[in-house]
Amino acid sequence: MGRSGHACSVLGSLLLLLLLPLLGPAAAQKGSTWKTLSGNAPAVIAKGGFSGLFPDSSDAAYSFAAGPQDSALWCDVRLTKDAVGICLPDIKMDNCTTISDLFPKGKKTYRVNGVSTTGWFSVDYTGIELSNVTLLRAILSRTNRFDGSFQIVPVEVALSQYKAPTWLNVQHDSFYSQFNLSMRSYILSMSKQYTVDYISSPEVSFLKSLLGRVGRKTKLVFRFLDEGLVEPSTNQTYGSMLKNLSSIKTFASGILVPKHYIWPVTADNYLQPSTSVVDDAHKADLEIYAADFANDFALSYNYSYDPLAEYLRFIDNGAFCVDGLLTDFPITPLEAIGCFTNLNNTKADHGAPLVISHNGASGDHPDCTDLAYQKAVADGADVIDCAVQVTKDGIPICMSSIDLMDVTTVASSQFSSQAGVINDIKAVAGVYTFNLTWEDIANNLKPMISNPFGKSTLSRNPRSRNAGKFMRLSDFLAFAKGEDLSGIMITVEHASFMAEKLGFGVVDAVIKAVDDSGYSKQTAQKVMIQSTNSSTLVKFKQLAKYNLVYKIDEEVKDAAPSSLADIKKFADAVSVSIKSVYPETSNFLTNQTNPLVKSLQSAGLPVYVYLLMNEFLSQPYDFFSDATAQINALVHKGVEGGGVDGLITDFPGTAHRYKLNSCRKMGDKTPYYMLPPQRGGLLGVIPDKAALPPAMAPMPVLTDSDVAEPPLPPVSNTTGPAPSHAASRIRTDAGVMLLVLCASLLI
Repeated sequence: MGRSGHACSVLGSLLLLLLLPLLGPAAAQKGSTWKTLSGNAPAVIAKGGFSGLFPDSSDAAYSFAAGPQDSALWCDVRLTKDAVGICLPDIKMDNCTTISDLFPKGKKTYRVNGVSTTGWFSVDYTGIELSNVTLLRAILSRTNRFDGSFQIVPVEVALSQYKAPTWLNVQHDSFYSQFNLSMRSYILSMSKQYTVDYISSPEVSFLKSLLGRVGRKTKLVFRFLDEGLVEPSTNQTYGSMLKNLSSIKTFASGILVPKHYIWPVTADNYLQPSTSVVDDAHKADLEIYAADFANDFALSYNYSYDPLAEYLRFIDNGAFCVDGLLTDFPITPLEAIGCFTNLNNTKADHGAPLVISHNGASGDHPDCTDLAYQKAVADGADVIDCAVQVTKDGIPICMSSIDLMDVTTVASSQFSSQAGVINDIKAVAGVYTFNLTWEDIANNLKPMISNPFGKSTLSRNPRSRNAGKFMRLSDFLAFAKGEDLSGIMITVEHASFMAEKLGFGVVDAVIKAVDDSGYSKQTAQKVMIQSTNSSTLVKFKQLAKYNLVYKIDEEVKDAAPSSLADIKKFADAVSVSIKSVYPETSNFLTNQTNPLVKSLQSAGLPVYVYLLMNEFLSQPYDFFSDATAQINALVHKGVEGGGVDGLITDFPGTAHRYKLNSCRKMGDKTPYYMLPPQRGGLLGVIPDKAALPPAMAPMPVLTDSDVAEPPLPPVSNTTGPAPSHAASRIRTDAGVMLLVLCASLLI
């Protein structure tokens, strides 16, 4: 290949410089013995480098993964027409490079392991001809901002330039022999010139041809493909070969298996009991590596979209531990290995950061149901929350939305005909809690789990889609009082509307319910009231002694001194959006450091951040599709960290586990994977400036005019929560009914 292909690119070096906060001392190995074959910590193998962010096998991907030298670098070896080895994730070059643009007439059809395959192949080009071909992301759902920016990496560069352990994977050996190319000779040549730590292949004959001809420190690993596929040199299925691991020991020191070999899943993507394959491999004196890990793949629902939880299932389940993990996102398994194993989850920890549920554990069960609250407590939430709404018969209930269409099955019920538009609340048709009595809701409707990313198929826990029971505020208070919590948070919105249009004093109703539950006579749990309306909090401050939380419902970069003075008059803490702490554009963190958190804290106001979700689509790329990395950045007190005091989350279990990790108090010895990323660092290494996302608009400063509100109106003299003059504002017509019908078809 060209000269530029034989050295780390300037962009790769720039990447390491801009992301310098990620590079630091690695965590020391734990003293306890791992359940691996060697007793050492499991290896982390970076598939094509950090291919979850950058094009697989690119200089940027390898540089980023190799920087701290904690990950082995995986290279899928392909051969060119003139026997140059290159790293590419697919034998079809058009699936991962710009080859078809440079050689539009290069499409060919060849037989690959007996299958007719059409595309562009490396065997048709010399290394020089491929020197101008650039890499594309192999998985189209990932960012395209780095496409076409990096050249193909020769195997020699992967082995010599990045100063990290290396893993060469060889597939389709027989394919190359059709073109008088010897993969065996090439690999043996490389192993004599460079240190090759691992060589894997799914072909028995190829590995046997290397036996005794590579260095003693090179591990030969037999790679299992899907169970039903046939291994070409033995004509056996991989599933059948798994039953005779002792024969594999004769030519390999380890096996690499898809992760479902170890933890199979059901057809609807739930975990089944683990198999015995890890124990079987260890009994045969074989190391076992698990493959197919990626933070942005569809994980089993048992993991609640938390990739770190999946890694822990393979290394810290109490029964076995794999010897290595092959992943597109090597930082997350490094977190798991270095900081999250052997955690003591029996000790309650209500210290900072405060973990506050959002509608209970709403990532796993429908909002504000008994199941969601039970899961939140079991998962270690410090505070559980209730968003208060009112029913037609004046009962305060916990419901995440005042519109039942959002969170229940009302659209397919007999009450769908009550749908209408109330412009004071929203501009589209809804059936509101105050349209129905408590008995109507409790006996005739079912909850409906929230799915903020449903359009992208990231549905939440389908088996619990309509599970659980609705709860009145009194039920919630009775439940919470008996649990090990530091407090409860009651969210109150639409207080002015309820007073003026429904004749319902929600502030008085909440205070009465809290008093009736006995909370006013205890000190073990604090009562927190949250609202986006200062008028609501002012009213509570006048009537009761609660911990009042002002929710800023817009993205702001700072708070003016006058606004801080106003907030201090009625609030004890503030909730802010994640984007106010970490501004982003097109899913990349900008280099803007907002002083909002420090300004609020300097005024004596603790800061809680909302809304944390585990789904990778909710996180900027800088957090590596890893909810734990995002939490760590938000909590971290350093220059690049958010420094917040609490986390409002749909998945309190993930946030609680973060508080237990063993790397939180390591100071200067904190490993690089537990440091926040440099703001704007990833954005700064997009080589093609035409590919840069648009700059974000300037964020405003919160002023006193944003905070100040007129007092709550007095409660009207109506006799019920759904007075006739409120109903007269509701429009029900054919268009609205059509919306209801469409919504019912989606349930």
